[in-house]
Order: sequence, then C-alpha cells, then structure tokens
Amino acid sequence: MAILLVFIAASFVALSNLFMRKSVDAGGTTKGFLVFQMTIAFFIAILINPVRTGNYSINFPIAGLGIVAGLIFALMIFSLGRAVEKGPPGITFSILNAATVMPGLFMALLFGAAHGFLYTGWHGLGSILVLAGLFWAGKGLEGLQEKRSWILFSAGLFSFHVLLLTLFQWRALLLNSPHPEQFASIFDSEKIRSEWFIPFMYLVSAIVQLGIYLRTEKRRPKVQEMFYGICGGTANSLCTFFLVWATERASSLEQAVIFPVFSVAGIVLSNLWGQKLYQEQVNWKACQVCAMGLIVGTVDWKAVAAAIGF
Repeated sequence: MAILLVFIAASFVALSNLFMRKSVDAGGTTKGFLVFQMTIAFFIAILINPVRTGNYSINFPIAGLGIVAGLIFALMIFSLGRAVEKGPPGITFSILNAATVMPGLFMALLFGAAHGFLYTGWHGLGSILVLAGLFWAGKGLEGLQEKRSWILFSAGLFSFHVLLLTLFQWRALLLNSPHPEQFASIFDSEKIRSEWFIPFMYLVSAIVQLGIYLRTEKRRPKVQEMFYGICGGTANSLCTFFLVWATERASSLEQAVIFPVFSVAGIVLSNLWGQKLYQEQVNWKACQVCAMGLIVGTVDWKAVAAAIGF
C-alpha cells in the first residue's frame, strides 16, 4: 500500500513540475507562478495539517522553525524556477531530487550512529553514482545558450534542497525523541508536535515570492500564471499529503525504500514528460546511473535485511 502511495505522490510532484513549465510556455514567468503555487499550498496545508488532525496548538518555537524552513524553501523554489527558465526541465528536476543523498551525510556527521544516523560505504558509493549520473547528463548541454546561468541556479536549488531536507530530518529527530529539549532547548515533546510547521513554511515562502514578483515584474499576473500556479500548488500539496500518508502506512521494509522510490519515480516521470512534450534529449543511461545511486545511497539496507530475516 505504501509503495502505491509513493508512486501517487511522485506523479503529483511531476505534475507540479509540468505546470511550472506550462506557465512559462504560456508567456508567464516562474515568479508569477510561484506566488500562486505557494499561496494555494498554504491554504491546503492548513486543511491537511491542523484541520485534518484537529490539532490547532501553535507556539513560537514551531512558528520560528517554520519561518526558517520557509526562507530556505523560498530560495530553493526561486532557484528552481530560474533554472527551468534557463535550461532543460528534465535534468533540472533530476538535480532537485538528487539532493536526497546528502542530508544523511550531514546528519551522520552531526549526530552519528548513537542517534540512528549511520553513514556507510554504500551511502558514499550512492552519492558518487548520483553525482556521476548528473555530470554525465550535463555533458550533453554544451549548446545550451544560458548554460552558466543554468548551472548557477541548479547549484543553488541543489544546495538549498539539501539544507531543507537536513532541517526536516533534524525536526524528525526531535519528533521521535522522548526528550527533544536535549537537542534544542526551546522545544519540548508537545511544542515540536504542533501541526503548524508546514503551513508556516508555505506562508513565508508565499510572502517571499510575492515580494520578488512585485519588485521585479511590476505588472498584473497573467491568467495563465494564476491557473497553472493554483494547479501546481494543489498538486504539490497532494504530493506532500500522499508522501506523509505513505510513511504512516509503511511496513518496516517499505520505510527503508519509500524515499528512494519517490525520488527515482520523480526523476523518471519528469524526464518522461520533458522528452514526450518538449522533445528534450534525455540521457536515459545517465538517469539510470543517477537512479541507481539514489537507491544505493538512500535505502536503509540494515532495515531491509532485518525485514527479510537476515
């Protein structure tokens, strides 16, 4: 069941990526698109989190953590939008998903095996394969007109995504700890469980995107930007919902593989629509190397072995 939910989540994230590209094709910009995407995502996040669970408690520490996450998220999606405008969408979204191999390394360096963050040779090999796959895929972009700008924004989205995912894993550490105050004195077991983290993240990101749009565009948003932005925000929120649902329904074996499966499926689906709809020259062999790296580097092999009896 959980794996099916993961594929549904990956389908929605690929659809959200497609809506971003469609907004650009319609004569708009990703800046206008992101304003509406983040705004609708904020309202849907309220429905999915506090309203669905019935937990309306809010506190300043969780609001502050959501604000920090929102600023990082805003920088990430701004870089993503600019990279999509400057270069091929398929490999751009592959770079975004490839960031999932790095947070494990940082958490292992910060907290180590004592808190469940192991970093083995398999993880290192996976990271090398991911980077090799991305480098291989990028070798075919010599003719790209704005290659330097695309590389700059792609590096930015990768870095900010790594930072955001590391923050998510740190929050998960606090959620799973009976005494989160030992890691962050401002949190206790009740405060960290507030459902307002994600809504605050989307709210801050929406405000930042609005500021960027008003400062740089100085025009009314186009109907297409509004339409695709609303569609993209809905798809992005549904992706988050199904992914969280998958983690709640997953068996021990599924828990070990759901995030690698999500990342690989997102890469494949985004490259697929890039090839079919935009005749993008996709280096599928490079994508396979990248996908293999994600599987090798992010699967919890110890949990897999335990689940199958080894």
